[in-house]
This record gives sequence, C-alpha cells and structure tokens, in this order.
Amino acid sequence: MKTETLALNGRPFFIRRWGNPELPPLLLLHGFPEYGGAWADLAPLLSEHFHCIAPDQRGYGQSWAPDGIKNYTMAELVSDMVALIGQIGSPLTVFGHDWGAAVAYSLAILHPDLVDRLIIANGVHPIPFQRELAKGGAQSKASQYIRFLRQAGSEDLLSKDNFAKMNSVLSLANTSAWMSDARLAEYKTEWARDGRLKTMIHWYRATPIVVADPDRPLQNPPTLPAEKFMVHQPHLLIWGEKDTALLAESTEGLETLAPDLTRVSFANANHWICHQIPQDVADTILNWMQK
Repeated sequence: MKTETLALNGRPFFIRRWGNPELPPLLLLHGFPEYGGAWADLAPLLSEHFHCIAPDQRGYGQSWAPDGIKNYTMAELVSDMVALIGQIGSPLTVFGHDWGAAVAYSLAILHPDLVDRLIIANGVHPIPFQRELAKGGAQSKASQYIRFLRQAGSEDLLSKDNFAKMNSVLSLANTSAWMSDARLAEYKTEWARDGRLKTMIHWYRATPIVVADPDRPLQNPPTLPAEKFMVHQPHLLIWGEKDTALLAESTEGLETLAPDLTRVSFANANHWICHQIPQDVADTILNWMQK
C-alpha cells in the first residue's frame, strides 16, 4: 500500500493505493464510521487486477474536515470525488459501501460519463431507501439511530469513555473476529482526530432523508423522480443478509432504477461483509467483471 495527499478542489485529501497504477482504476468509497484504511482487507485481493484507490472522504481520517453541516451535502461530497476522478482518469469502476454507496450512486447518476461500472456492498439507492424509511416499518425502526446521530452533541456522547457508546451503538465491537483489539485501536485513532467524529456525523445531519417514527408512516413522504435517479451502468449489488442497519427491503425494486443489475447475496455476512468474507467479495467482483 502507498499513501499520498492530493489537492482536490484546493483542499487536502489523504489517499491510499494498492496495485500497479497501469492497471484499470477502482475507486473505493468507505462509509460510516470507517475511513480509507478500512479497505485493507479487500483491496489487496483485488490489486492484481485493479489499481485500487481509497480516499479518506471529506470529514474523515486525514482528509479535509471543515466544520459546518453545509459542507456535507451530497453535492459537496460528490464534487470531491469528481475532482479525484479528474486526476485518476475516467471512465472507471466505482465501489461504495454504506455512506460510500450513497456517493457512488450519485456519481453514477449525475456523472455517467465518469463511471463505467458500479459496485455496491450493503448500500442503498435513495429512492427505495426513502420509500422504506417513510413507511414506519422495519427499516424505519432500524434507522432510528439516524435521529440520535443528528442530535446536537451526539459526537460527545459517542466519544465518552474512550468511545464506549460508539462501540455499542454501531455494534462494531461485536461484529465478528475481524474487529480485533488492534484494529479497534486503529479506528479510535481516526475517530479521535481533532473534530473528526463531529464532521463524520455531519453527513447524517446534511442529508435530506426523512425517517418516520416506528409504526407511524409519513403522511406526505418525500418523492424523488425515478427518471432523474436512473443507474444506466452495469451494476453489481453485493449483500450480506444479516445486516440489521440496512434491510434487504430497501433494495426491493432496484431493477426498475438499474436495468443492468446483478445481485449476489451471502447468508453468512452482515453489514461488514467486506471485512468478514473479503475473498468471497473479491471473487464475486472478479467473476462479474469478466462477463
């Protein structure tokens, strides 16, 4: 792995790279509460076929982390990655997990000339996700943590007692053997950087998604025009079926928005699938890319 700091739109972003730069580029976009180093399980398994590029996204790790919720709208987050792709070269394959999936979908939808293939692991397209959040059903119940995170000062509660609540709220400590004591220490180092936990959470504060109360459907749910949210690229969705934060029902009907969709599910994995079964994820990607 090699690291560097690049200027994107005049701001510093920390980048990790695996593989020969002459290989086809694969942009890896992490989610919450991870950082670019979270791809260290999977990227080496792909690096013989791709030049894997993993930035710490805005507000995370060693990248630019301005205060102010307005700095974390999707338009701002996407602009960072458009600038990075401008330096990498396009079109390229984009792979997103969790919040990284939201950025990846937006790149594919808003900048189809930059993205030739889209890979998502346990991440959701905004239309079916908002649909389920509005119902007041299982996904709404599973997403009540978003309301907690949006509260002023939630970062202080999560960081208290050496991030004790961060571990329990996000279930990081109990996912599986992949979250070793040493790795948890690495995560805590990233969370503890000046103001980082606050700016990481700003992603939740800036998003316009609306979460219904449990068992109380929204009376006037937000509507998004399908024709403006189409994914026309070949799209691979890799899914860990034991995910308790993002439920499979929030991917139902995705085929109408992504006509060239391939689904691959794993019953033995959850939200942290890229850590739990990285070889299976890598094999799935390589098999799909060869079609």
